[in-house]
Amino acid sequence: MIKVAFYDTREYDRPAFERFGTQQDISFRFLEAKLDEDTVELARDCDAVCVFVNDTVNAAVIEKLHAYGVRLIALRSAGYNNVDLQAAFGKVHVVHVPAYSPYAVAEHAMALLLTSVRRIHKAYIRTRDFNFSLNGLTGFDFHGKTVGVIGTGKIGRIFVNICRGFGMRVIAYDAYPAADSGIEYVSLDELFRQSDIISLHCPLTEETRHMIGRDAIERMKKGVVIVNTSRGALVDAEALLEGIKSRKVGAACLDVYEEEADIFFEDRSGHILNDELLARLISMPNVIVTSHQAFLTEEALSNIAETTVNNILSCFRNDGLCDNELCYRCGQMDRCRKERKEKCF
Repeated sequence: MIKVAFYDTREYDRPAFERFGTQQDISFRFLEAKLDEDTVELARDCDAVCVFVNDTVNAAVIEKLHAYGVRLIALRSAGYNNVDLQAAFGKVHVVHVPAYSPYAVAEHAMALLLTSVRRIHKAYIRTRDFNFSLNGLTGFDFHGKTVGVIGTGKIGRIFVNICRGFGMRVIAYDAYPAADSGIEYVSLDELFRQSDIISLHCPLTEETRHMIGRDAIERMKKGVVIVNTSRGALVDAEALLEGIKSRKVGAACLDVYEEEADIFFEDRSGHILNDELLARLISMPNVIVTSHQAFLTEEALSNIAETTVNNILSCFRNDGLCDNELCYRCGQMDRCRKERKEKCF
């Protein structure tokens, strides 16, 4: 029996993980607490931990996991910017779910965009009060507009296809353009200059952190709509608020937020929100915020659980190789064991 400490458990997580875990002789210890230096001890007698985007997997946590004999960190997400891969190298293996349902995230991005531009959220509130006035609900056609897509991985390319279905012109920026994709790639500066709508679908790295900041917003079209369903720190929230207040940014659709860790996924309705910046953003009439909801479909939850369970099995059985193991670039590419289809350490 493989024992796994499952941190930051939500009601919607359990059914699929219990189903796939039971089938494969994996025992999940479901914990409501997030993983950090204070809660890491809850994994003391486990073989692995399963974590999500707001768990803290820094060097101190990894050192304790290693001391407890934990051999695997299994992310149930694609992103891994919350994991110190350098600290994990040589101590604890790290795996992730690179693709669970790219359609879920891409479709949510378009849902946010449609809702914002056509004022559907405002119309919903009005009609529930039997207010059928159309004043203030004017939107604009997507057809013929230019959308700039930053990041053309699986999610980004699906979003591109959705936009093309609306008759939009698509331009894109990616440090590693997709070959033979038929996508029109431009420089980041050109994307900012031309786009009526900008949608972010790239990972968070040191290079992409705050890529949407004051300077970038200044180079954008007046009235640009910004959509972020990727990682919160891609957008400098203070600069975004300034852009909205100055009328440079016409609307913002956010499923992620830089300081979301202690806010999103929780019911804060009976409390004063201490994050003044987020409170001000939410108060803006042209801002829509959802709480990291884009991944949340039945298909995605099932795929996440199945892939995570398979990742765990791969690491603990047979030769221990897992295609979804994250590789810390140790600089020894000429001797890279993973490239030779061997365990990294």
